[in-house]
Amino acid sequence: MGLTALLKVAGLCVAFPTPTSAIQAVDDVSFTVEEGTTVGLVGESGSGKTTIGRALLKLTPPTARLNGKVEFAGREILGLPEREFRPLRREIQMIFQDPFNSLNPRQRVESILAEPLEIHCRDLSRADRRARVVELLDQVGLPREAATRYPHEFSGGQRQRIGIARALAARPRFIVCDEPVSALDVSVQAQIVNLLQDLQEQLGLTYLFIAHDLAVVEHISDQVLVMYHGKIVEAAPAESIYRDPQHDYTKRLLAAAT
Repeated sequence: MGLTALLKVAGLCVAFPTPTSAIQAVDDVSFTVEEGTTVGLVGESGSGKTTIGRALLKLTPPTARLNGKVEFAGREILGLPEREFRPLRREIQMIFQDPFNSLNPRQRVESILAEPLEIHCRDLSRADRRARVVELLDQVGLPREAATRYPHEFSGGQRQRIGIARALAARPRFIVCDEPVSALDVSVQAQIVNLLQDLQEQLGLTYLFIAHDLAVVEHISDQVLVMYHGKIVEAAPAESIYRDPQHDYTKRLLAAAT
């Protein structure tokens, strides 16, 4: 595993305004993700996990410029205007929770996978894009014939494989996995987690793996962050979390997973 910090988050805050006040979804969160590793971000629904993931991709911006810093590969990204951040979107991708709603039902798989290439890899010819689509399908364990089919023709696990392939298309370094198995049958969850581990080993990927229960992240994470009401209440190497949890909330999460 690499020891170089690819992502550094310091004092991140995200609030959602209401007519009378604001809901503090993320409150002074700080953590580091080393290159080639997986950090598991765990907590119940509404704890702020997905908001952090979306903030890293600038899909949900902090409410003010002073609300923390996010450095990617040594470059502060929260303050970048979109035209300067756009090239970095190739390196930072996201796998979404719901494989049923995150894919355009009107597009064939080939179009879904080629779209990131058309945006981020404009120098590729049409033949090169098609070859890359076939390569992506092979990487996620789907036949090349899948390229001609529509999302509704696949099972939930297969659709999530398509979502993973889309995230890989532009050859990113860092992927936010936003509860990528929570919408899947238990029997399929392990297959997807194993696939993500294999891809990480093959491609040198770095993950932020978001989940709502500790059992899901046990075998994939090097470091685990436990969130509660917008704050990180415990952060430790994965083996320490499972062997000797310190925070009462972490203990409750572990008890719920057994």
